[in-house]
Amino acid sequence: MSVPTRTQIDGRGAWRTADTATGNGVLTGVRVLDLSRVLAGPYTGQILADHGAEVIKVEAPSGDETRGWGPPFEESGASSAYYASLNHSKENITLDLRTDDGREILGNLLAGADIVIENFKAGTLARWGFDYETVLADSNPRMVYCRITGFGVDGPMGGLPGYDAVLQSFGGLMSINGYPDGNPLRMGVPIVDIVAANMAVSGILLAMLERERTGRGQLVDITLLDSVISILHPHAANWIASGRVPQRTGDFHPTVVPYQVFCAKDGDFFVSAANDRQFRSLTEVLGVPELATDPRFVSNGERYAHRHDLIAILSERISGYRRDELAVRLEEAGVPASPVHTVEEALQSAQVRHRGLFLESEDYRGVGVPISLSRSPHRAPRRAVPRGADTTNVLSAMGYSAERIAELVSAGILGDS
Repeated sequence: MSVPTRTQIDGRGAWRTADTATGNGVLTGVRVLDLSRVLAGPYTGQILADHGAEVIKVEAPSGDETRGWGPPFEESGASSAYYASLNHSKENITLDLRTDDGREILGNLLAGADIVIENFKAGTLARWGFDYETVLADSNPRMVYCRITGFGVDGPMGGLPGYDAVLQSFGGLMSINGYPDGNPLRMGVPIVDIVAANMAVSGILLAMLERERTGRGQLVDITLLDSVISILHPHAANWIASGRVPQRTGDFHPTVVPYQVFCAKDGDFFVSAANDRQFRSLTEVLGVPELATDPRFVSNGERYAHRHDLIAILSERISGYRRDELAVRLEEAGVPASPVHTVEEALQSAQVRHRGLFLESEDYRGVGVPISLSRSPHRAPRRAVPRGADTTNVLSAMGYSAERIAELVSAGILGDS
């Protein structure tokens, strides 16, 4: 049996019918080919899947390396919790793209994709004959092609690999995170990758909006470097205005006082009094209303200049309160404040559960969908599946016979799926 050709399997017919079930979200019927691995690309695909897109993730026979980034691992042992939290609600196929047969299947998938997400090393897809600018933009003109790289594909550092912590360091973020007398610190979450994913989704949706006007897709060029530079507020603005290099301030805000963590009777407690009214309310709750009229503290500029005196007084007062008691009193007074929760405390909080941000059911236990629309629902998350779980079904729907699929399996093109 011959392999189906791109002439036989072309355009919208290259995939099985996309999911058109009502109630899945605004992207119902949109086909997304996720060729990415690790974090920024997979998270981009997951966000699109959450809102109804039909996302097929392609993994090499060795699998996305984050499947092994544990413990902890899911009960089935098929993947780590790390992988599962970035790849739910997708279908999954395994392809060895180093082979001609694997690339033939990839070509058929590309022919029917509305959106492609990839974070290969620069030039990889071009070497395989799938360069966007010279090949795919003509063969599938409505395609929105999202490329995620570390530093971009050109310029002095074009083509260099990028990793979240490396970009936190290179992009200046690490230099402003930590305490003045300590070392620069990596953020506790892979913030650069996460921001890149959200920027990628924004770029894809912008390109889809523009496509409605022109009928053509385009390249969405996302880099980790762009992402980290974009979140340096207010430090970049402060340097541009003053020429002074921003320094680490720990949990202090670089310009607002008080805006930091204090020690309450039973744990850490965060307070933000970002304007004079909030500061006045804070002093009243703490029983020191005279501070609001003290010349040292009457404005944010004065509070900043006398930070150490003010923080010493506030610390002594806050240390006498339990966190929950003080949170309620400050909330009633209109002062932003909160206990510093652990991840467990945050996920188990009543408001998080009320918002559907932590879900527990037979089919899924994990973080919910954070984007809510008033009229349009989103897809109920479903667990990430084992590598290659949908390979046979997807290829069959594309027109590959059972005999040919068996041949591809025997040749190792489809991994051990």
